[in-house]
Amino acid sequence: MINNLKRGLSALPLSLALSLALVPLLPLPAAQAAPAAPAAPVAEVTTLADAVGLLKVTEENRVGYTTSSFRHWNAGEDTKDGCDTRAEVLLAEAVVAPAVESGCKLTGGRWTSYFDGQEVTGTGSLDVAHLVAPAEAWDSGASAWTAEQREAYANDQGADVSLVAVTARINRQKADKDPADWMPPSPEVQCRYTGEWVATKLRWQLTADDRELEALKVYAEGPCEDTIVRYAPAV
Repeated sequence: MINNLKRGLSALPLSLALSLALVPLLPLPAAQAAPAAPAAPVAEVTTLADAVGLLKVTEENRVGYTTSSFRHWNAGEDTKDGCDTRAEVLLAEAVVAPAVESGCKLTGGRWTSYFDGQEVTGTGSLDVAHLVAPAEAWDSGASAWTAEQREAYANDQGADVSLVAVTARINRQKADKDPADWMPPSPEVQCRYTGEWVATKLRWQLTADDRELEALKVYAEGPCEDTIVRYAPAV
């Protein structure tokens, strides 16, 4: 700014330039700082056994639940990409990326189904599953949430473990069961599943019932004792 003013003075008659040069420069208004973005929650890292110990234990209650209690799928994390949450999760988890056509229609691509290890080509036989099903979340505390909180839960991409691409067949088997009644049939992913189940419950401050807690302890104190649990509270 000062250099520009000097260049302008040099182009004026000498007398006028001298008089202008004697005028004190007014301080420029300070640039307004952009409002600081809210800090992202700090992720908690703990062992599976300790994480299980953090779960609050209460009785479950499904009174009032309907399939419309949780709105999904919404416009997703990127509201300008034309893809809903389901499509964004499929794109994020693709082993071979599909083609994205008009209206976010996905064609081709390849996925590995988390729960059963099946290789899947194309999206026709895939579900995007909630690791902790909405009905189970309702039982565990979501019945007291607002509609906006339940929508945020149903479309949660803030944690990689909340929504997962799996075969529709295995997702129907899982349905809304907790680990006391269902575990992935592939032993190699059972520890991962247990840790991510607990992480999701802690992320959303959901509770567990007695049977669920005992099932989780079997894994936490046995084959999955070395499993690490990472979660950040939902905002």
